[in-house]
Amino acid sequence: MRSRLVSDEPGAQVHVVILDTGEEAFAALTKFANEAGISAASLTAIGAFERATVGWFDFSSKSYRRTEVNEQCEVLSAIGDVAISDDGKASLHVHIVLGLSDGSTRGGHLLAGVVRPTLEVVLTEAPAKLRRKKRADLGIALIDLAAK
Repeated sequence: MRSRLVSDEPGAQVHVVILDTGEEAFAALTKFANEAGISAASLTAIGAFERATVGWFDFSSKSYRRTEVNEQCEVLSAIGDVAISDDGKASLHVHIVLGLSDGSTRGGHLLAGVVRPTLEVVLTEAPAKLRRKKRADLGIALIDLAAK
């Protein structure tokens, strides 16, 4: 993973993070956000994976239904955010659309993705701290604007 701060304007720091072949995207981006001390940000990404796992949240079971994509795929769109979780660490929430070789797509929450050959990520920090709190009634953690 390589990164560069491309804008250091107050309230608008922008990081470009480049992931290389073999890196697991979700873990690498979480590590980057923690090491950079990012507490609130939006992200976008494009690139490709050799395999990935996406999830669809099933409210009845309060868990993700996993869809494995076990082939080379294009990251057509990835958007998400970074907030601080209950444990005080960076928490990513990323939705993704993957393009397959036959032109079909798979999408959902990015749970895992092994990069091949690259993933180009733009993280734009917000001048705030966002808190993601676990909602027992839903079974997921959501951004709580009232939390500090």
